[in-house]
Amino acid sequence: MPDITNGPFEPGADPTMNPALRSWLPEANEPGCEWPLQNLPICRYLLRSDAEAARRGETAEDGEQPRARLGMAVGAHVLDLDMLIHANALDFGSSDQAEDALGLAHHAAHMGMTNVLMMGGSGYIDGRPTPARMLREAVQAFMLDSAPGGQQKRRLREKALTAMTEIEFAEPCMIPNYTDFYASIHHARTVGSMFRPDNPLLPNYKHVPIGYHGRASSVVVSGTPIVRPNGQTVANPADAKATPVFGPSQRLDYELELGVLIGPGSDFGRSVPIDEAWAQIFGFVLVNDWSARDIQAWEYQPLGPFLSKNFATSISPMIVTRDVMDALRVPGSARGEGDPSPLAYLTPGPDAAGPGHGLNLSLEVLIRSAKMREAGLPAMRVSIGSFREMYWTFAQMIAHHASGGCPLQAGDLIASGTVSGPEAESRGCLLERTWAGNGPDGKPLPRAALKLPSGEERTFLGDGDEVILRGWGEAKVLGGTVRVSLGQCRGEVVKAETR
Repeated sequence: MPDITNGPFEPGADPTMNPALRSWLPEANEPGCEWPLQNLPICRYLLRSDAEAARRGETAEDGEQPRARLGMAVGAHVLDLDMLIHANALDFGSSDQAEDALGLAHHAAHMGMTNVLMMGGSGYIDGRPTPARMLREAVQAFMLDSAPGGQQKRRLREKALTAMTEIEFAEPCMIPNYTDFYASIHHARTVGSMFRPDNPLLPNYKHVPIGYHGRASSVVVSGTPIVRPNGQTVANPADAKATPVFGPSQRLDYELELGVLIGPGSDFGRSVPIDEAWAQIFGFVLVNDWSARDIQAWEYQPLGPFLSKNFATSISPMIVTRDVMDALRVPGSARGEGDPSPLAYLTPGPDAAGPGHGLNLSLEVLIRSAKMREAGLPAMRVSIGSFREMYWTFAQMIAHHASGGCPLQAGDLIASGTVSGPEAESRGCLLERTWAGNGPDGKPLPRAALKLPSGEERTFLGDGDEVILRGWGEAKVLGGTVRVSLGQCRGEVVKAETR
C-alpha cells in the first residue's frame, strides 16, 4: 500500500504551505490573493494575441497552429514553465531522482502536455516526492523574496511572467474519460422527493456510490460559451400517450460540482484498494455539469442521462494539486443513525494515512444576467455550501470506479455530482434551489423563482445568463492560516442552434 501522507512531515506542517512565505511579486503577498505563493496551481494557456490569430486562421512561420503553454499561476500572473526550465532557473537538486523529475517536467513543459506530468502523481507517494511536487517546490523557491537576484534573474522574472489579462486559458489537461457521481445525499434526497415524496432515496443509495459515464469530448474550459441544447421534450413525461417535440431546452440548469483529475492510473482488470485511492488523485478542479432538465425527464426512462448532459461540462482552468488540497482534509461526513456501514472495499483500513478523505471546502454559485451586465450590476450569489457534507468521498468513488477492473487513466475527470446541503441556500442547482415542495394533494407547488437585482426572475437559466462557480478553504498550517482557492469556473448561456 503506498504511503500517501504529506511526506516526511506531520499533517499541517507542509513547509511549502507555510503562511510566512513571501514572494518578490508583491501581489502574491496581498491578503485575499487568489493565487498566493503557497498554491501555485498548474494551467495551460495561450497568449491572447496567438489565440486571436488562430481564430483568424493564421499560423506561425512554420505553418503550425500556436500550442498551449504549461504554466503556474501566482498572483495575477502566469509563469511560463518551459522558459524557466530552459533558462536553468529551477533547481530540482542533484540526485538521480531529481534529474529524472527535471527531464519529465522539461518534456511536459516543452510540449504543453500536463498529462505527461500527471502520470507520476502529485505530492508524495511511498515517501518520495513526485515530479509534480518537485516542480512546485522549485518554482516556489524561484518566486521567494529571498531568492538570489541579479540583473539576469530580474530580466527572467519579468519575461517569464504574463498577466492573466493577456492570456486565454486552455483545458488544463487532455481528458480521456469523464465520470459523474451522485455523492451528495442532500441532493439525492431533495431530487428524489420531487418524484418519490414518500421514499426519496432509492434502496441502493447508502450502499453504493452512484455514477454514470459522461462525455469527455464536450468538457470545456471555463469561459467557453454554452450553447443551449436542442432535444426531445414532452409536457408530461409520465403520460403514456405523450407526443414529444424537438427544440431548445426550456429548463436549462447548472450543477455545482467538485472534480478530481486522475494521476498514476490503474491497469485493466485490476482494482484500486480504498487505502490507495487518494494517491490516484493528481489535482482538483471546479466542475459545472450543465443539465437540460426537460430533456432529461423524457430520455432517462429507463436509462440514465444522455443528450441532457452530454452537450457541455465546464471545468476551471487551474489544477490545484493534491498536496495543496491535503491541507483541507478532514474526516468524511458521519453516517446517520441506522445507516449501513460501507462494504469492506469502501471502508478505509485502520492504518490509512492522513486525517481523512473529506474536504473542508466552501463552494458557491453566482448568476449574472445580460440585463445585469448592461446595468453594471455585480453577479448575485445564489447558493453556498460545504463539500465536507458529502455522503461519499472521492476515495470511495475512485475505489468503486475501479472495483470491477475498469482502468483509470492520467487525466480522467471524476466529478462529485451536485454539491448540496440541507438548507435551500446550500442547494447546488436550480432544480433544487427553486423547488417549493409538494402541496397537500401531493402535487408540486409552483417553483419559487429567484429574484435578480435587475427585476428579472429565474426558475431556470435564460439566454445571456452567466453562471460563476467558486471554491475555497482555510487551511491551518504551521500555526497560521492559508487560503486555498480553486479559482472560478464561468460559463455564459447562448441561444440554441437554429434547426
